[in-house]
Amino acid sequence: MRAKNKNIVKTLLIVISILFIGFMLLLPLAVVLVTAFKSGITAYLKAVSDHYTLKALLLTVEATIFAVVLNTVFGLFAAWMVTKFQFRGKRILTTLIDIPVTISPIIAGLIFVLTFGRQSVLYPYLKDLNIEVVFAIPGIILATVFVTFPFVSREIIPVLEQQGTDEEEAAALMGARGFTIFRSITLPHIKWALIYGVVLCAARAMGEFGAVSVLSGHLRGKTNTLPLHIEILFNEFQYVPAFAVSSILVLLAVVLLIIRSIVEYKGKGGV
Repeated sequence: MRAKNKNIVKTLLIVISILFIGFMLLLPLAVVLVTAFKSGITAYLKAVSDHYTLKALLLTVEATIFAVVLNTVFGLFAAWMVTKFQFRGKRILTTLIDIPVTISPIIAGLIFVLTFGRQSVLYPYLKDLNIEVVFAIPGIILATVFVTFPFVSREIIPVLEQQGTDEEEAAALMGARGFTIFRSITLPHIKWALIYGVVLCAARAMGEFGAVSVLSGHLRGKTNTLPLHIEILFNEFQYVPAFAVSSILVLLAVVLLIIRSIVEYKGKGGV
């Protein structure tokens, strides 16, 4: 009787999960794809190859690359520092690393506007150096880097904490240098966590809207990323082009999801 009840509960949970995923995830994705091709393949290709769409795609890729590179470097340094050294303020530092996850992206965008905008004390100096941040590409990159700040470090830190320092200390006693220790001992332990963090960072960067929206000024062809370009098309009632461009993000998300699954499988010892 107990086994029968257990099977009923298991089946019920599976059905609920499938229905929830189907309603909340698969159905919206299906709507995006169906609407994207609603006017035919010619209209779809015209929308995704449009000049402004390509400009938005290039800016999205550029901001994503900057975010991934900078946050990977920072993530490695921060994770190494937090797990390998003891110092005052360590808890405060680890808390600060998580701030971009807890703060609203809109607030993050406003922070950069206040920091680098015309009312900022930094503005005269930036103007003298001919550096534009607000309503310019540097602002888009800064916003993207900020919102993806903790993704790499937060994947690496638990792995380094679990690894401990015994192997590295033994290698140091045998005369190995710091980079050699990192390359031969530390990196093999954290490589899957590092790749996983990079994939999550890239996925988050490509889909960022709030902070980028505040800083971009919505200058079509100049500061619009793909999510912002989609918003403009939708607000102009160009539904088919909007969903056609949305399908690009959907495709990129699916690719990253596949990569993430492979990395997750490899990280768990799969072959």
